[in-house]
Amino acid sequence: MKSIVLTLPLLLAGALAAGVPQPEQAPALLHALFQDHAVLQRDRPVRVYGEAAPGSAVRVTLGSATADAHADPNGRWSARLSALTAGGPYTLTATANGETQTVRDVLVGGDVSSEDDVVRMVGDAVDGLGGIDVLINNAGIQISRPSEELSSAHFDKVLAVNLRGSFLCAREAIKQFLENETGGSIINVSSVHQMIPKPNYLGYSVSKGGMMNLTRTLALEYAGRGIRVNGIGPGATITPINRAWVDDPVKAAMVTQHIPMLRAGTADEMAGVACFLSSEDAAYITGQTIFVDGGLTLFADFREPWSSE
Repeated sequence: MKSIVLTLPLLLAGALAAGVPQPEQAPALLHALFQDHAVLQRDRPVRVYGEAAPGSAVRVTLGSATADAHADPNGRWSARLSALTAGGPYTLTATANGETQTVRDVLVGGDVSSEDDVVRMVGDAVDGLGGIDVLINNAGIQISRPSEELSSAHFDKVLAVNLRGSFLCAREAIKQFLENETGGSIINVSSVHQMIPKPNYLGYSVSKGGMMNLTRTLALEYAGRGIRVNGIGPGATITPINRAWVDDPVKAAMVTQHIPMLRAGTADEMAGVACFLSSEDAAYITGQTIFVDGGLTLFADFREPWSSE
């Protein structure tokens, strides 16, 4: 059984919380319940995603919070649980079709841009779980300003969370991997904007460009010591931070017209790639960023020939 640390600023999104699905153990239940994990976050509501037989009723509990869900025709379900304070271990349980699976959760609060906080948070996660096998760096923010109006304080704030925070968490996880001689896996959640410029979001674009080389450099440095480092580059994804366009049909159409697959992605689709990269199926992959973007990095404007034939 693996222990996984996930950093995020707002909520527990999808099976990213779990890392590695092991369907042979409990095929009707959610990905997240196969592993113990720690979530480094402020006090926020928690959303858990999973899979069960289509139409199944699912009861999810986390600490004192309880929620009910139903699997859709594709067998996917999600449940939103009330916020828990930092601490634990909490017990996360899901029951579907009479089958129950349980996992321990440690919720650790702090600021990923603070070195002292990160050292403490990772230490608390190790104490609560008995070790770390996987780190998922998913904490990120963005600030929109024309670049000529962007203050150095706002620029620094974005880089402090997105890039410095990922470095600090990775450094502390690597210390644990090396000390325990177990190896491990780090997944940096980047963005298509590590390669596609994003005007008016300079700090965000720069931070994600830096994350690409953070991923590649750490991967090369530690490949011979059993530590894999990879990235995920999400495209437009339906999450709470994007509600401004998700819930507006006109804005949503403006977004999706640039995506070759003509739709936004879901948290489940990002989670599936995180599960894969965390698993032994990806044991020979390191230093790579997998873009989960519906083809956005293929530059949709070139779908039609531009030549003057």
